[in-house]
Amino acid sequence: MSKTTTEMALDLEAKRLSVVEPGTRVDLQGEMSDEERVEKAMTNFAKDFGRVTATYMEACIHCGACAHACPFYEASGNPRHTPIWKLEPFKQAYKREAGPLAFFYKAFNLKKNVTLDELKEWQELLYDTCTMCGRCTLICPMSIDIATLVGMARHGMFHAGLVPHELYTVTEKAQREGSPLGATPQVFEDRVEWMGDEHEVDMHMNEDEAEVLVLMSSIEIQKYPESMAATAKILNQMGKSWTYRTDGYEATNFGLLSGNTAWQKEMSMKVIATAEKIGAKLVILPECGHAYQALRWQGANMYGKPLPFKVQHISEFLADAVDSGSLKLKTVNSTVAFHDPCQISRRGGATSAPRKVLEALGVKLIESKSGGSMNTCCGGGGGVITIHRADTLRYKVMGAKFRQLGETGAEMMVTSCSNCRQNFDDSGEKLNWDKQMNSLLELVADNLVEEAKK
Repeated sequence: MSKTTTEMALDLEAKRLSVVEPGTRVDLQGEMSDEERVEKAMTNFAKDFGRVTATYMEACIHCGACAHACPFYEASGNPRHTPIWKLEPFKQAYKREAGPLAFFYKAFNLKKNVTLDELKEWQELLYDTCTMCGRCTLICPMSIDIATLVGMARHGMFHAGLVPHELYTVTEKAQREGSPLGATPQVFEDRVEWMGDEHEVDMHMNEDEAEVLVLMSSIEIQKYPESMAATAKILNQMGKSWTYRTDGYEATNFGLLSGNTAWQKEMSMKVIATAEKIGAKLVILPECGHAYQALRWQGANMYGKPLPFKVQHISEFLADAVDSGSLKLKTVNSTVAFHDPCQISRRGGATSAPRKVLEALGVKLIESKSGGSMNTCCGGGGGVITIHRADTLRYKVMGAKFRQLGETGAEMMVTSCSNCRQNFDDSGEKLNWDKQMNSLLELVADNLVEEAKK
């Protein structure tokens, strides 16, 4: 007999209580004095104190509306997890050094200098308890982009050597090897060949010219390699001129997540240079939310001018293909609950795309109470899933997500972000979730109508 929603909720809560809370931990990188760390943090905070930042900083009315939009605050009930509070040292530095009343704040010491102890304390708040999902941004009555401000605050934290160890390690590895999870060019090429053989699909590798450059994320290459075969199967069926390239394949950008804009730019420029080299007119991003943020919405900033090609998330590409009639799909007789990845839907605006694809598949979509652009974050983005000390609270956030999806009664769970999918897999194992999160891309590839081939 299947469990009721109430029974499942109780099981999740019991499992949560059995997780041991990790001890307090602050991670440091580099050999710097306390004074040097504070100075580097303040210098890099100041680089982001422009007009837009000033407008946001002066606009907050301390209404607290952002608190209940944050899944971490909702899971913990801790006022420290209120989104705007996570910015306090950043805001404190702005008020004292750059705001319109900075003279008075300094003269009368109304805003004290930020200390290293404060920065250490805020390491957890800026990295462990924020995915930069943007739900707080969307609900703020003053339209303050809190998620973007958190990203700015991380710039100063990175240069001060105050990044959580695990996140710093994968970021440094990405800068050194080209991939945060060890998916080097040779590993990527080997796995592409393996998937081509296993699924009997032609994999276009290192074509000199192609209209479409396809990227993959480390998670897909290492954990969900079937996504590579699925993408190839769809593009081949549509008759597209496309390629994977070993000199520009990694979509994941941990420079963005850690706060190092130089490394963020380096990762983006590898892809941009490759696309230019082969004359690509379109770059297709994989099922990865932050890859979408990094290239689709911040790529031109890194490049210094408009990108010379179009950038689409794979769900947008599939939706356009369905709309144009170039991709026809079999009917899937199932009820589906869809998890909207925050960076793709809420922050990227691609909310309707996966729904068009699901409609073309003929499934019955059952929307959760909080879905679409207001979808509740899974709690694993922004680098949070890499930070072990964040696990306890992350599991609590995911417990609420499981209950939300369970209330739909849907038979199949689907998403379009591999990082979300990994978080569902990891948390599902820990919390005994009786469902499995599926890939929208792979669902499409498994249900192609052969007559659609051009």
